[in-house]
Amino acid sequence: MAPYLLLALAIVAEVIGTVSLKLSEGFSKLGPSIIVVIGYGVAFTALSLVLKLGMPIGVAYAIWSAAGVALVAIIGAVFLKEQMTLTMIGGLVLIIGGVVLLELGAAQ
Repeated sequence: MAPYLLLALAIVAEVIGTVSLKLSEGFSKLGPSIIVVIGYGVAFTALSLVLKLGMPIGVAYAIWSAAGVALVAIIGAVFLKEQMTLTMIGGLVLIIGGVVLLELGAAQ
């Protein structure tokens, strides 16, 4: 499996785990709590395989964390009715821009 497909799996699993963490209400709800453990397990396993396939750790972690932050923030705003300000949107744009620069630098 290509490293970027595994990285996408790691991102999706981490986002599912993080959103489920919110829904677990401090691990007081069993279903979401189980999904947290499975989500993070899949995320870290997939990320470790990405690194094993040779993607630089700085690039892999930057993409993984930035995509996770952006997706969780968007899900929080759209589905969980959490606040999203223009300043927060600007921060997400800066994070994503930084990851793009890391990726471009690694490609040289």
